[in-house]
Amino acid sequence: MDTPDGVDRLPDGPVRRVFSATQRRDLDAMMAEFADDYVNITPNHPARSFTGSAQVRKNWSALFAGIPDLTVTVLDSATGPGTGTGTGGKVWVEWGSRGTRLDGSAVEQAGVAIFSLRNDRIAGVRFYLEPVDRDTTDVNAAVQAVTGAGTEGARP
Repeated sequence: MDTPDGVDRLPDGPVRRVFSATQRRDLDAMMAEFADDYVNITPNHPARSFTGSAQVRKNWSALFAGIPDLTVTVLDSATGPGTGTGTGGKVWVEWGSRGTRLDGSAVEQAGVAIFSLRNDRIAGVRFYLEPVDRDTTDVNAAVQAVTGAGTEGARP
């Protein structure tokens, strides 16, 4: 049976342990799952990429302090070659987070993270979590914003 936070959808191993520790707000337990030379690649925002687990601690410390009711939800996951027990390979996670900042404003993010595992630790991630945009822009306006032109005149 699925847990409300979806953590049981994750394979046994470091990714599941990190998400479980996140729900408990246990920063030390989270950090135990990251390799010291962890690499975070953020393709949509390359300047946000970093190396080292110390930055992970800094990020999550700020998140827990700035969003006291922060929760994460795992929507789905898949594993890649060698991931059987979480000792190597890849774990794809579709997930989201939500909560309320200290100023009272709601924050919500959604996306995918592709974790690379090594020696039962998280060695890296390709991180695609983004703020949820609830504006009223429909798909046509979004395409127009990307192309700079209306969709009616598009040519194959």
